[in-house]
Amino acid sequence: MTENPPTEPQQERPDTSDVSSESKVWAVAAHLLPLAGIYIIGALMVWLIKRDEDAFVEAHGREALNFQLSVLIYGLISALLIIVLIGFLMLIALAIFSFVMAIIAAVKAANGETYRYPMTMRMVKGR
Repeated sequence: MTENPPTEPQQERPDTSDVSSESKVWAVAAHLLPLAGIYIIGALMVWLIKRDEDAFVEAHGREALNFQLSVLIYGLISALLIIVLIGFLMLIALAIFSFVMAIIAAVKAANGETYRYPMTMRMVKGR
């Protein structure tokens, strides 16, 4: 008699049926507007407009805003470190990192999933 080896539990995908397509569009916009050059203002606009209407958009807008504020702080630190030449590399790495993370967050939002950016200071709190 052979026993089947224990299998790892499958990860459950969150139920996205309760997230409307309009909510997904707003959440994606919160993550992608900063890539269009609107930086903090884009995420802030989405968060301020929708925070009282839609919990999904509020969460994504707040997360995008916190990430953009963190990127701003990391960018200022990197700019100061240009004096010792390491700042150039840090700014390049920060630009690539913020671009990739915004794309990942937008894809998650389009799928109706929540996303938490890594290395983000949570300065703006939810209700």
